[in-house]
Amino acid sequence: MVHHETSSEEQLKKTAEVGRLLFAGQCDFIAAANNMKALPPVTLPEICFAGRSNVGKSSLVNALTGRRMLARTSQTPGRTRQLIFFNLANRLQLVDLPGYGYASAPKTDIKAWTNLTRKYLAGRPSLKRVFLLIDSRRGIATSDQQIMTLLDESAVSWAVVITKADKEKSKALIKLCEETKDKINKYVAAFPELFITSSEEGTGIETLRAHLAGFGLTKENSAFRSE
Repeated sequence: MVHHETSSEEQLKKTAEVGRLLFAGQCDFIAAANNMKALPPVTLPEICFAGRSNVGKSSLVNALTGRRMLARTSQTPGRTRQLIFFNLANRLQLVDLPGYGYASAPKTDIKAWTNLTRKYLAGRPSLKRVFLLIDSRRGIATSDQQIMTLLDESAVSWAVVITKADKEKSKALIKLCEETKDKINKYVAAFPELFITSSEEGTGIETLRAHLAGFGLTKENSAFRSE
Protein backbone atom coordinates (compact mmCIF):
# COMPACT_ATOMS: atom_id res chain seq x y z
CA MET A 1 0.00 0.00 0.00
CA VAL A 2 1.32 3.42 -0.97
CA HIS A 3 1.33 6.01 1.81
CA HIS A 4 0.41 9.51 0.68
CA GLU A 5 1.47 12.29 3.03
CA THR A 6 -1.27 14.57 4.26
CA SER A 7 -0.88 18.34 4.16
CA SER A 8 -0.34 18.37 7.94
CA GLU A 9 2.48 15.80 7.66
CA GLU A 10 4.09 17.85 4.90
CA GLN A 11 3.83 20.99 7.01
CA LEU A 12 5.42 19.27 10.00
CA LYS A 13 8.32 18.16 7.82
CA LYS A 14 8.76 21.69 6.46
CA THR A 15 8.77 23.32 9.89
CA ALA A 16 11.17 20.67 11.21
CA GLU A 17 13.55 21.39 8.32
CA VAL A 18 13.33 25.14 8.95
CA GLY A 19 14.28 24.52 12.57
CA ARG A 20 17.11 22.17 11.64
CA LEU A 21 18.62 24.64 9.19
CA LEU A 22 18.38 27.54 11.64
CA PHE A 23 20.08 25.66 14.47
CA ALA A 24 22.71 24.28 12.09
CA GLY A 25 23.78 27.86 11.42
CA GLN A 26 26.47 29.89 13.14
CA CYS A 27 25.87 30.34 16.85
CA ASP A 28 28.14 32.72 18.74
CA PHE A 29 28.48 33.79 22.34
CA ILE A 30 27.91 37.55 22.48
CA ALA A 31 27.55 38.61 26.12
CA ALA A 32 27.49 37.59 29.77
CA ALA A 33 25.59 40.09 31.89
CA ASN A 34 25.59 40.34 35.67
CA ASN A 35 23.62 43.61 35.78
CA MET A 36 21.03 45.38 33.63
CA LYS A 37 23.55 47.83 32.19
CA ALA A 38 25.62 44.94 30.85
CA LEU A 39 22.76 43.52 28.77
CA PRO A 40 23.48 43.59 25.02
CA PRO A 41 21.46 46.08 22.97
CA VAL A 42 18.07 44.98 21.66
CA THR A 43 18.69 43.90 18.07
CA LEU A 44 17.12 40.48 17.50
CA PRO A 45 14.10 38.59 18.81
CA GLU A 46 15.03 36.72 21.99
CA ILE A 47 13.89 33.52 23.64
CA CYS A 48 15.26 32.44 26.97
CA PHE A 49 15.60 29.31 29.07
CA ALA A 50 14.77 29.51 32.77
CA GLY A 51 14.55 26.92 35.50
CA ARG A 52 15.89 25.58 38.74
CA SER A 53 19.57 24.86 39.14
CA ASN A 54 20.65 21.58 37.55
CA VAL A 55 17.43 21.30 35.49
CA GLY A 56 19.47 20.98 32.29
CA LYS A 57 19.39 24.43 30.67
CA SER A 58 22.95 24.38 29.33
CA SER A 59 22.57 20.78 28.14
CA LEU A 60 19.39 21.74 26.27
CA VAL A 61 21.07 24.72 24.56
CA ASN A 62 23.93 22.43 23.50
CA ALA A 63 21.51 19.79 22.19
CA LEU A 64 19.48 22.33 20.22
CA THR A 65 22.55 23.80 18.56
CA GLY A 66 24.35 20.47 18.14
CA ARG A 67 27.38 21.85 19.95
CA ARG A 68 28.63 20.09 23.04
CA MET A 69 30.48 23.00 24.59
CA LEU A 70 28.50 26.07 23.52
CA ALA A 71 26.88 26.49 26.91
CA ARG A 72 28.93 25.31 29.85
CA THR A 73 27.50 22.48 31.88
CA SER A 74 28.51 21.84 35.46
CA GLN A 75 28.12 19.17 38.08
CA THR A 76 27.77 21.99 40.60
CA PRO A 77 24.18 23.32 40.70
CA GLY A 78 23.92 27.11 40.53
CA ARG A 79 27.28 27.70 38.87
CA THR A 80 25.83 29.91 36.12
CA ARG A 81 25.56 33.35 37.71
CA GLN A 82 25.09 35.55 34.67
CA LEU A 83 22.65 35.94 31.79
CA ILE A 84 24.41 34.31 28.84
CA PHE A 85 23.50 35.53 25.33
CA PHE A 86 24.06 33.70 22.03
CA ASN A 87 23.46 35.00 18.52
CA LEU A 88 21.95 32.26 16.32
CA ALA A 89 22.61 32.89 12.61
CA ASN A 90 21.89 36.61 13.11
CA ARG A 91 18.21 35.69 13.28
CA LEU A 92 17.50 34.85 16.92
CA GLN A 93 19.12 35.34 20.30
CA LEU A 94 19.19 32.54 22.86
CA VAL A 95 19.51 33.46 26.52
CA ASP A 96 20.61 31.04 29.24
CA LEU A 97 19.43 32.37 32.62
CA PRO A 98 21.00 31.63 36.02
CA GLY A 99 19.34 28.71 37.76
CA TYR A 100 17.29 29.35 40.86
CA GLY A 101 16.46 27.32 43.95
CA TYR A 102 19.99 26.23 44.82
CA ALA A 103 23.45 27.69 44.56
CA SER A 104 26.79 27.31 46.33
CA ALA A 105 27.34 31.04 46.61
CA PRO A 106 26.96 33.81 49.22
CA LYS A 107 23.34 34.84 49.84
CA THR A 108 24.07 38.39 48.65
CA ASP A 109 25.24 37.04 45.27
CA ILE A 110 22.20 34.79 44.97
CA LYS A 111 19.89 37.73 45.72
CA ALA A 112 21.68 39.92 43.15
CA TRP A 113 21.37 37.50 40.21
CA THR A 114 17.85 36.49 41.21
CA ASN A 115 16.82 40.15 41.07
CA LEU A 116 18.62 40.55 37.73
CA THR A 117 16.74 37.58 36.28
CA ARG A 118 13.39 38.93 37.46
CA LYS A 119 14.11 42.39 36.01
CA TYR A 120 15.13 40.87 32.69
CA LEU A 121 12.03 38.66 32.48
CA ALA A 122 9.68 41.51 33.31
CA GLY A 123 11.22 44.26 31.21
CA ARG A 124 13.06 43.00 28.10
CA PRO A 125 11.13 44.28 25.05
CA SER A 126 12.77 41.82 22.62
CA LEU A 127 11.83 38.78 24.71
CA LYS A 128 9.32 36.72 22.70
CA ARG A 129 8.85 33.70 24.94
CA VAL A 130 10.33 32.20 28.09
CA PHE A 131 10.88 28.46 28.13
CA LEU A 132 10.59 27.25 31.71
CA LEU A 133 12.40 23.95 32.19
CA ILE A 134 10.97 21.35 34.57
CA ASP A 135 12.92 18.22 35.55
CA SER A 136 10.82 15.13 34.81
CA ARG A 137 11.88 13.63 38.15
CA ARG A 138 10.99 16.70 40.21
CA GLY A 139 7.87 18.34 38.81
CA ILE A 140 6.80 21.93 39.47
CA ALA A 141 8.19 23.47 42.66
CA THR A 142 7.18 26.59 44.57
CA SER A 143 10.07 28.51 42.98
CA ASP A 144 8.78 27.56 39.50
CA GLN A 145 5.29 28.77 40.39
CA GLN A 146 6.75 32.10 41.53
CA ILE A 147 8.35 32.58 38.10
CA MET A 148 5.09 31.58 36.39
CA THR A 149 3.23 34.20 38.40
CA LEU A 150 5.86 36.85 37.60
CA LEU A 151 5.59 36.09 33.87
CA ASP A 152 1.79 36.21 33.98
CA GLU A 153 1.83 39.53 35.83
CA SER A 154 4.37 40.90 33.32
CA ALA A 155 2.31 39.62 30.34
CA VAL A 156 5.29 37.61 29.06
CA SER A 157 4.48 34.49 27.05
CA TRP A 158 5.98 31.29 28.45
CA ALA A 159 6.01 27.56 27.83
CA VAL A 160 7.09 24.52 29.82
CA VAL A 161 9.85 22.21 28.64
CA ILE A 162 10.08 18.88 30.44
CA THR A 163 13.74 17.86 30.63
CA LYS A 164 15.52 14.56 31.28
CA ALA A 165 12.56 12.53 29.99
CA ASP A 166 14.85 9.53 29.63
CA LYS A 167 15.40 9.48 33.40
CA GLU A 168 11.77 8.71 34.23
CA LYS A 169 9.62 5.65 33.54
CA SER A 170 6.85 5.98 30.96
CA LYS A 171 3.87 5.85 33.34
CA ALA A 172 5.44 8.31 35.77
CA LEU A 173 6.29 10.66 32.90
CA ILE A 174 2.72 10.57 31.57
CA LYS A 175 1.38 11.32 35.06
CA LEU A 176 3.82 14.22 35.50
CA CYS A 177 2.82 15.71 32.14
CA GLU A 178 -0.88 15.48 32.99
CA GLU A 179 -0.33 17.15 36.35
CA THR A 180 1.85 19.83 34.78
CA LYS A 181 -0.77 20.63 32.13
CA ASP A 182 -3.45 20.95 34.80
CA LYS A 183 -1.29 23.44 36.70
CA ILE A 184 -0.22 25.62 33.78
CA ASN A 185 -3.79 25.85 32.45
CA LYS A 186 -4.46 28.22 35.34
CA TYR A 187 -2.00 30.78 33.94
CA VAL A 188 -3.07 33.23 31.23
CA ALA A 189 0.35 33.70 29.60
CA ALA A 190 1.19 29.99 29.42
CA PHE A 191 1.51 28.17 26.09
CA PRO A 192 -0.94 25.25 26.40
CA GLU A 193 1.31 22.46 25.08
CA LEU A 194 4.34 20.87 26.76
CA PHE A 195 7.69 20.16 25.10
CA ILE A 196 9.04 16.83 26.35
CA THR A 197 12.78 16.49 25.85
CA SER A 198 15.89 14.50 26.59
CA SER A 199 19.18 16.21 25.75
CA GLU A 200 21.04 12.91 26.04
CA GLU A 201 18.79 10.92 23.69
CA GLY A 202 17.60 13.77 21.48
CA THR A 203 13.94 13.26 22.32
CA GLY A 204 11.81 16.28 21.40
CA ILE A 205 14.75 18.37 20.18
CA GLU A 206 13.54 18.49 16.56
CA THR A 207 10.05 19.61 17.65
CA LEU A 208 11.44 22.30 19.94
CA ARG A 209 13.81 23.58 17.24
CA ALA A 210 10.89 23.92 14.84
CA HIS A 211 8.89 25.86 17.43
CA LEU A 212 11.78 28.18 18.30
CA ALA A 213 12.45 28.90 14.63
CA GLY A 214 9.06 30.57 14.45
CA PHE A 215 10.35 33.41 16.63
CA GLY A 216 13.43 34.16 14.52
CA LEU A 217 13.82 36.58 11.67
CA THR A 218 13.50 35.16 8.18
CA LYS A 219 16.67 34.86 6.11
CA GLU A 220 15.51 37.79 4.00
CA ASN A 221 14.95 40.06 7.01
CA SER A 222 18.23 38.96 8.54
CA ALA A 223 20.14 39.79 5.35
CA PHE A 224 18.43 43.17 5.15
CA ARG A 225 19.40 44.02 8.75
CA SER A 226 23.05 43.08 8.15
CA GLU A 227 23.45 45.34 5.11
